[in-house]
Amino acid sequence: MGQKVHPIGFRVGVIRDWDSRWFLDKGYADAVYEDYKIRRFVKEYSASRNAAISRVEIDRPGGKLRVTVHTARPGIVIGKKGEDVEVLRKELERLVGKQVHLNIQEIHHPDIDAQLVAESIAQQIEKRIAYKRAMRQAIMRAMK
Repeated sequence: MGQKVHPIGFRVGVIRDWDSRWFLDKGYADAVYEDYKIRRFVKEYSASRNAAISRVEIDRPGGKLRVTVHTARPGIVIGKKGEDVEVLRKELERLVGKQVHLNIQEIHHPDIDAQLVAESIAQQIEKRIAYKRAMRQAIMRAMK
């Protein structure tokens, strides 16, 4: 029996970049917990709006906090005249207690993003669509 290697952990830094880019000498555990709270809050916020968020990247340059949200639907996250993104930023600042700089980045090919495809298939299965049909449609969209 062979040793199992985590597919993302094996490729981080080579094919894919880290989701959190920071280093701290003191308070490391608190920062990891903050990252967890930020990611959970953004996912819950997006789930209520069906915003199709794939990744949340967190940088900590200096005492600030930079959060980059990768989404297939930036218009839903940003809202009219940037109102929703301001609400999200203020909620993140309240949650963390630091100044937050929020970036929204569009995913240009959501049909080949693994996270978004998996969420799409899960939603279709919850709507009682045949799983083989949902899988076949996802594969056909990805191959286009």
